[in-house]
Amino acid sequence: MATTQRDMVRALLEEYGRTYARDAGITLKDAPQPLYQLLVLATLLSARIRAGVAVAAARELFKAGMRDPSRMAEATWQQRVDALGRGGYRRYDERTATQLGAGAELMRERYRGDLRRLHQRTHGDVAETRRALLGFPGLGPTGADIFLREVQSVWPEVAPSLDDKTLEGARRLGLPDSPAALLRLAGDTDPAVLAAALVRVSLDKRAAERIQEKAREHAPA
Repeated sequence: MATTQRDMVRALLEEYGRTYARDAGITLKDAPQPLYQLLVLATLLSARIRAGVAVAAARELFKAGMRDPSRMAEATWQQRVDALGRGGYRRYDERTATQLGAGAELMRERYRGDLRRLHQRTHGDVAETRRALLGFPGLGPTGADIFLREVQSVWPEVAPSLDDKTLEGARRLGLPDSPAALLRLAGDTDPAVLAAALVRVSLDKRAAERIQEKAREHAPA
């Protein structure tokens, strides 16, 4: 029997069904510290560097104690550079260390260390939330999209956040490039997990082949 789109989505989620926040060791909740950690991760992922390196660098920053805006701001520039370097984030380490310090200060001054205040001020409006996120140094449009894709797990008002990068992954798998259609195929899967899985496919040219092979294994004989 031919492979169905549901077979394809099931194979996709089995292979890549995890968020980048999870990879970075972030237990995402609607609370100040994990939300800040997600912002740091999105900033790191926004650079032209492999996602695995960005995730490793985030882990090193958190391991070094830079888990909240105060500790990030109070760390020295060199401490931030060193942590990024241990994660392999060397090409952009000096600039990013500066941006993380400035972003932490902005977080403390504008939101008193709590991104829930940003959420409250924008009333969950996606465009307003994205615009507010762009105020953080180094995040940029790509980083804002990453943050929105991941945070939709705990900020349901911004869901579904399936942007162009996720839809590119869907097209590679021959899936619909309509967010509504993709969500129907994914059933009760967290949209953030679906989005991250599709992004992984968009970033890896061989991923689609692996998923298609796995989907064929799922298809009834």
